[in-house]
Amino acid sequence: MILVTGATGNVGREVLRALVRAGAPARALLRTEGEDVAGVEQVTGDLNEPASLEAALTGVRAVFLLPGYRDMPGLAAEMTRAGVEHVVLLSSLAAMATDTDNAVSEYMIRSETAVRESGLAWTFLRPSAFMSNTLRWTAQLRAGDIVRDAFGDVPTASIDPYDIAAVAVRALLAPGHEGRIHLLSGPHPLLPADRVRVLGQVLGRDLRFEGLSDEDARAQMSATMPAAYVEAFFGFYRDGTIDEATVRPGVHEITGRPPRTFAQWAAGQADAFR
Repeated sequence: MILVTGATGNVGREVLRALVRAGAPARALLRTEGEDVAGVEQVTGDLNEPASLEAALTGVRAVFLLPGYRDMPGLAAEMTRAGVEHVVLLSSLAAMATDTDNAVSEYMIRSETAVRESGLAWTFLRPSAFMSNTLRWTAQLRAGDIVRDAFGDVPTASIDPYDIAAVAVRALLAPGHEGRIHLLSGPHPLLPADRVRVLGQVLGRDLRFEGLSDEDARAQMSATMPAAYVEAFFGFYRDGTIDEATVRPGVHEITGRPPRTFAQWAAGQADAFR
């Protein structure tokens, strides 16, 4: 049995779908009952409360784990007690950032350290930014043809969550991934304006991107995230403490195919922007 945390999220949902396609026994961990996760067993538990996972971990061989919870060593200890053999942790390229005081890097590093020191077999996935982050433009695109966002001069080789899940499932089901760190990205570094252009082609609309000043970007970001995270992203993209422009070979090496393009992702998400 494989337990999938974050089962209703962008990556976790794709992991579950891929496990179902592979015919592997999977169990979805949910915070509350009734969330829409079809085709697999569902259990409830709170990753911030490791003791709440006893039932969820019963009979589980491997876990797809999200980072950043309050007691990551406690989570790892609970998995060890339950007899889990292997943890595939969704980390981030932020774990490689030059500024380890950065709030996002800190919790990624803390999560990796807890799993690495647990004695469990582990695999770490360090992807670049997700293509699905583009969904934050949904309201703007429903309201008009102009997208305004931060860091307009920063290219990222963002990755489709489908590809992260494909690598995760290989690591969960096939031998040889234990003790390995997989660096993952999409196939092309794109500026925000490039992504807007592709979205326009997919939607059949004449879309335009306008970059925000750093002052306006801080104000926009502060409306939806804690101040420490705002500073973290300014560290990544203004101070250059993270490299998300480099194309990484991990998806192709592990799955045997190139990573999906932004155009492919956008075509599958077109209805969300209409």
